[in-house]
Amino acid sequence: MKLNYKRTVLIGFAFMAILSFWQFYDQVIPYVLENIFGLETFAANAIMSIDNVLAIFMLPLFGMISDRTHTRLGRRTPYILFGTVASVILMVVLGLFQEMRSFTGFTVVLILLLVVMATYRTPAVAYMPDVTEKPLRSKANAIINLVGYLGGIFSTVVMMFLLKSSKNAQGETVYSDQQSFLPVYLVIAGFMLLAVLIMVLTVRENRVLAETNIQDEPSEDAPVGGKLPRPVLRSLVLILTSVFLWFMAYNAVTTAFSRYCVAQWNVDLGTSSSYLLMATIAAIAAFVPLGFLSSKVGRKKAVLLGIALMTVCYASAILFTEETPLMYAVFALVGVGWASINVNSFPMVVEMCSGSDVGKYTGLYYTFSMAAQITTPLLSGWLIDHLGFGYAVLFPYAVLFSVLSFITMSFVKHGDSKPMKRGSLVENFDVGDG
Repeated sequence: MKLNYKRTVLIGFAFMAILSFWQFYDQVIPYVLENIFGLETFAANAIMSIDNVLAIFMLPLFGMISDRTHTRLGRRTPYILFGTVASVILMVVLGLFQEMRSFTGFTVVLILLLVVMATYRTPAVAYMPDVTEKPLRSKANAIINLVGYLGGIFSTVVMMFLLKSSKNAQGETVYSDQQSFLPVYLVIAGFMLLAVLIMVLTVRENRVLAETNIQDEPSEDAPVGGKLPRPVLRSLVLILTSVFLWFMAYNAVTTAFSRYCVAQWNVDLGTSSSYLLMATIAAIAAFVPLGFLSSKVGRKKAVLLGIALMTVCYASAILFTEETPLMYAVFALVGVGWASINVNSFPMVVEMCSGSDVGKYTGLYYTFSMAAQITTPLLSGWLIDHLGFGYAVLFPYAVLFSVLSFITMSFVKHGDSKPMKRGSLVENFDVGDG
């Protein structure tokens, strides 16, 4: 049994298109709302949180709908293809409304765009486990994540070259009043469309499903008579709880770290961004090796290793009272830990379902992660501002939720992969496409 690397990379193009959009969204839209349309930070943050609120109910909904879809294009491909086409059209219109300085038009189209993006995110992620044997899903997920991150990098590079910026006294990125953002909208929209068209034209979903014949493959963790056995259900609840808890820790840090650097270390936003960039680079470098590691030691151990590594990093950050280059090493290890968790946790969740419910379980995974991303900025902000702890509470907060996720994950008994045995020594070095 070998992973088809070429096909996995091509399926990852859908995820690459999605992450290219979110990288653009996270970097450009807050700036546009605050600096072009003059919104206060609270109002801008409220609009920015709409995607997470939509995700809570739309991701599992469209995961389940796509599970029961049967077309000539397959069950996931129609959502990915037509969702991307609609998103690209809306992106161009959004850019035009920004150029026209029409806040009403911009807001309405932005909400429509977020709704459309939510319709095909789960089908895009569920595509990989549909066509990948269960023992190979951690390796495949590592490749999917790597390809996806390349989309984020593409958007960052596009913005660097097409948007001329400068730094203000606070170290924040600012653009001139004459700066046009429309070329960025057009290039990223074109990239998204091209990536998905390549995937659709090179990977025929129904044909691949027929070849692999694993869409309804049973496992000892899968539902019996449509219901999960009680021990498996307990493990599912525990791992979804763990997902919520480690996102509570990680997203609190990534959301507030730039302000933490200013408040605790008196350094500008450029420095804080460089630390987070180091975590991203380390994660990208670690994805594939961690995918192979998990096939040797098992997914659960790899996840626990990632949680432990991140907990130690959060705890060590508490000790630094001023900015130090050692933080680059700390955040590099944070990136490795985060990669280890992401590569293995999603395959553990879909291991507990039959092939006909992959979309449903994918949606559950994202529901819990998105719920944490809505909750943790509010809870950590309440501790920092309203209870008067200040930004010094950030990393102890992260340690607490990270430790809790380690505890809940320790009790998970299902969804792991069994290390694959090769027939000979030579086969252990086989990484062909198959």
